[in-house]
Amino acid sequence: MSLFLEISSGICLLVGCFLCLSGGVGILRFPDFYTRMHAVSVTDTLGAGLILLGLMLQTPSGMVLIKLILILLFTLFINPSASHALAKAALHNGLAPKQHKDADEGGNTSSKL
Repeated sequence: MSLFLEISSGICLLVGCFLCLSGGVGILRFPDFYTRMHAVSVTDTLGAGLILLGLMLQTPSGMVLIKLILILLFTLFINPSASHALAKAALHNGLAPKQHKDADEGGNTSSKL
């Protein structure tokens, strides 16, 4: 059972670190504020959750486990709310989302082959 916990903890930590790293790459690669913020908020929430889950699987102490669970709950509630508030504030301050160049009146894109 200990080997199973170590392997699952390692997998959670590796996937969580990969997601946090890919969110950082999303900041550099995406074209506008809203897509960058979406990439970071989704990957940060899931990545931090998996890292915390991996740490919970390695924790022998009950008090540390309770603290990690509280951190996870706060992260799961605060990160999406904060990113939504940030996007709403940017929209209210006049930062428009970047539009595709080939978009027509209905919002559909025309494909050119």
